[in-house]
Amino acid sequence: MQKESGKKCLGTSNGEDKVCLCPTEGIINIISKKWALQIIGTIGNHKKLRFGEIMKNLGTISPKTLADRLKELEEAGLINRKVFPEIPPRVEYSLTQSGVELRNAMKPLMEWAAKRGK
Repeated sequence: MQKESGKKCLGTSNGEDKVCLCPTEGIINIISKKWALQIIGTIGNHKKLRFGEIMKNLGTISPKTLADRLKELEEAGLINRKVFPEIPPRVEYSLTQSGVELRNAMKPLMEWAAKRGK
């Protein structure tokens, strides 16, 4: 299996299952940024949250970093941003279907990390 760019997928040639990392390149660039996975997990745990509620749940994240990550995750199609026509303005964040799927895919990794205690 090859990606259009000609990169070969990584794996073994002795009949064992191959793991093709090519499709993960784009998403890894997004979720590897600091706070991205925590934001996805936090929003997923609460279904929908406002900016201040996300900040409160994450603790030490700066407002600028949170705003940057939310924008990146929205552009990647992982979260929805819903603006309500109210005064003062109200904005809620929730996971898209892709965000829910990513969160579900993350669960085994989080469980594995918790078992390791690190």
